[in-house]
Amino acid sequence: MNWTIFQHHVYPIRHKLYRFALRITGSIPEAEDVVQEVLERVWKSSEGQATDVSNWEAWCMTLTRNRSLDKLRATAQRRVVPLDDQAAKQFDTGDAARATELGDLAAQARRLMQELPEKQRLVMHLRDVEELSYEEIAKVLEISLDQVKVCLHRARKTIREKLVAVDAYVPANV
Repeated sequence: MNWTIFQHHVYPIRHKLYRFALRITGSIPEAEDVVQEVLERVWKSSEGQATDVSNWEAWCMTLTRNRSLDKLRATAQRRVVPLDDQAAKQFDTGDAARATELGDLAAQARRLMQELPEKQRLVMHLRDVEELSYEEIAKVLEISLDQVKVCLHRARKTIREKLVAVDAYVPANV
């Protein structure tokens, strides 16, 4: 690995790797360890391997996923940390009531997202939070493109149905 490749392709995605590791491990120290180990492994990779990588982000996300799951297996604990209030911060409407309402809706959606099956939760996180393409998600999670689409559809449908059931969400087309 040379410094130029590392600096241009790997280092800029370190925060994304951290968020992904944190989503899987549920622990800040473990997520930090995972990212450090992944960055070290990438840095120590051979020059030949560096030329074989066509999508650095997908490769690093795969390494992060695998290392995070290894850590979970080692500790035999399943924990999930909620996302911060980024969704509420994105809506600067100037209307305090509306902002509070959106914050509550985002908190409910995050809570419901934690209740999803692991594969659906990971697919939804990678697509809606990390904004990866379907193809990148398929590579990272080592599943087919069809599975990505099905998992995302089911995850969104489940969350939408549960939000409608508690009258927290009114579809836009109503």
